[in-house]
Amino acid sequence: MRADLGFFALADGMGGHAAGEVASRMAVDRMAEDFLAAGSGNLGAAAVEEVLVGATEAANLAIIERSEREPDKAGMGTTLTVLALVAREGAFRVTHVGDSRAYRLRAHTLVQLTTDHTWVQQQVQLGRLSPTLARRHPFANIVTRALGIRTELDVDVVRGEPQPGDIFLLCSDGLTGMLPDREIAAILAGSADPEDAVRQLVDAANEAGGADNITAVVVYIAAESSVADADPAAERVRTNSRSGR
Repeated sequence: MRADLGFFALADGMGGHAAGEVASRMAVDRMAEDFLAAGSGNLGAAAVEEVLVGATEAANLAIIERSEREPDKAGMGTTLTVLALVAREGAFRVTHVGDSRAYRLRAHTLVQLTTDHTWVQQQVQLGRLSPTLARRHPFANIVTRALGIRTELDVDVVRGEPQPGDIFLLCSDGLTGMLPDREIAAILAGSADPEDAVRQLVDAANEAGGADNITAVVVYIAAESSVADADPAAERVRTNSRSGR
């Protein structure tokens, strides 16, 4: 995460705790390195988008190559959701693979910017499952797209313009699997600052069962300033369904 460059990334590893952690760290590190090397603070939105997509594809190949070299990491993978604020054009770009999510809260209305790459989401889009049933479906954790699965990778891109007072949230399914959108929106709208928002989100998810790792990044766009003044906070909490920690 590089708040000074308007760059925020969230990755949720898969394939066992150790291998998943390796994959997620590789993804975030590669994104940050490529973003910084490209001088993205001086680039326009289209160029930033190109850097983000290219870095995601490169990270995917690097994860696959490492999993093939190291048997103990075979099958490792990770989700990856990235937010880049392009101050010079008053724009943002979100790139996304997997079932982590990006949200935007604007005027007390929460919008999910990304689409989950999961089997149940495909069924919802086909009209075979309702969103309510999808949340509780036994196959809800089956991911159809992630880094480390195959060499060909489709990267979703979301384009938009931030407004003063916007709040962005990047989060893992450990949060969204526990909290409905209406509760997430209420916490974001009622929090004093990004750190408070992250703490409340993590606490609420743990109180609801804490069945998985919870990762959240909250970014506030200052009400009277430009996107360059985004104020971030992040926290990662290891949880399990028994202790609820």
